[in-house]
Amino acid sequence: MTGGFPLGFSVSGSAAIIFVGLFLAFSTAYTASANGFERVSDATAAVDDQTLERQNTALNVTTATYDAGNETLIVDVVNEGSTSLSVNATDLVVDNTYRTDFAVRSVDGDNSTSLWLPGERLHLEVSMSTQPTRIKIVTGPGVAATEVV
Repeated sequence: MTGGFPLGFSVSGSAAIIFVGLFLAFSTAYTASANGFERVSDATAAVDDQTLERQNTALNVTTATYDAGNETLIVDVVNEGSTSLSVNATDLVVDNTYRTDFAVRSVDGDNSTSLWLPGERLHLEVSMSTQPTRIKIVTGPGVAATEVV
C-alpha cells in the first residue's frame, strides 16, 4: 500500500454517502407526497361537506309582488331546508340585475340578524321605478329559487 487509504475504507465511505443521500431523498419525497395526499383528502372532505349542505338547503318564495303605489318590490322567502343560511351570503337578482340596495332586509321581523335558520322567513324590499318580471334568490351554498313577479 503506497500512499492513500485502504481499498475497503473508500468503498465503505462511498456506500455510506450513497445511503445517506438515498435516505435524504426518500424522506423529502415522502414528506412531499404525504402533504399532497393530505391536501387532496382535505379538499375532498370540503367538497363532500358543501354537497351535503346544498342537498339540505331548500327555499320557497312565498311572496314576489310589486307595489306600484310605493314603487317597491316585496319578496318573502322561507328557508325550508335543514341548513342555517347567512343573510349576507344570500343574493337577490331582479330581471338579471344583481341588487344589494335593500330598503328592508329582515328575518322574521329582525333586521339586525345575519342568520337565517330553518323555518324562518326572509323579507326583502327593494325600491324600483318599474315592475320587474322575475326574481331569483341565491343562497351561499348555491341553491336558488326563481319566481315570476
